[in-house]
Amino acid sequence: MSGTVYCTLFDHRYISRGLLMFDSLKKHQPEARLYVFAFDELTYELLCELKKTDLIPVSLSAFEDEALLQVKPSRTAGEYCWTSTSSTILFVLEKYQESHCTYLDADLLFYHNPAILFAEMPVTASVLITEHRYTPRYDQSQLSGRFCVQFVYFRNDAQGLEVLRWWRNACLEWCYNRHEDGKFGDQKYLDDWEQRFRGVHSLKHPGGGLAPWNIQQYLFTPTAETLLLEVKKTGQKFPVVFFHFHGVKLFEQHAILAPKHYLISRSVRRYFYNPYLMALQEENSLLSRLFPGRFKNKPGTVAAYWKEKLLKGNGSWLINNVFRALLG
Repeated sequence: MSGTVYCTLFDHRYISRGLLMFDSLKKHQPEARLYVFAFDELTYELLCELKKTDLIPVSLSAFEDEALLQVKPSRTAGEYCWTSTSSTILFVLEKYQESHCTYLDADLLFYHNPAILFAEMPVTASVLITEHRYTPRYDQSQLSGRFCVQFVYFRNDAQGLEVLRWWRNACLEWCYNRHEDGKFGDQKYLDDWEQRFRGVHSLKHPGGGLAPWNIQQYLFTPTAETLLLEVKKTGQKFPVVFFHFHGVKLFEQHAILAPKHYLISRSVRRYFYNPYLMALQEENSLLSRLFPGRFKNKPGTVAAYWKEKLLKGNGSWLINNVFRALLG
């Protein structure tokens, strides 16, 4: 089993990240196609003008249906994106009659062909989901869910569509950035899918789903062919497939690597964050030259950087990496 059809969604603030994600995907899986649901008109216009092969922009006017428009006024911009995630996948399967579709967060970057992840799925499976795999001190599974909506695969068959339509209906009914009755956004809904439905497979390959909340469990070694991770507890080695750059923020002359409550080693900065931040800055510069006056993703101010670092970052880091360690 393999997947070559993907979708994502973002507005103009995430264009650079989304394009980096797409380019990295195409580098390692040349046959991949990506449907991008543009969540504002500027994003749709710029993506159309870029005319990237195998990147298919979809406008909000083409995508939104009556059910989505009905709940839109009750959701923030972020909550509406979460509400819409399942609908984007369903749109690709129904509108374009694709045999399968994998939703990707825009802030991923690929280091290996993701076909290795799909190959793990049993032939009876129609849905693939990925765990957070939290490092224990950062475990937020009770609040944010065991699974992360970052890389979610659906086959266009009865099993896959049953799960997908259930998820869409649940998100239309409730999808907010708060914790309520065991729910959180679109994400906590995935917690019981393995019990609720048939044909749902939870990814075991640790190279799919690296993120700041779990990288403390691995060592990394570059080879001529790929970047390898080693599981500290077992010594097992796997190729790195994708990294989730959650929380990266750019500032003038500075960059916050990730939310400061995660412990990030020098090797992780060297192999992941430093190259990503450089690529992100270069992509921003390129888009600024291509679309002068239209692409306006300017980094935050130096003052904003220090406010984030001193008032938010350092306190959070102490709580999560010192106090929690002392408490065991």
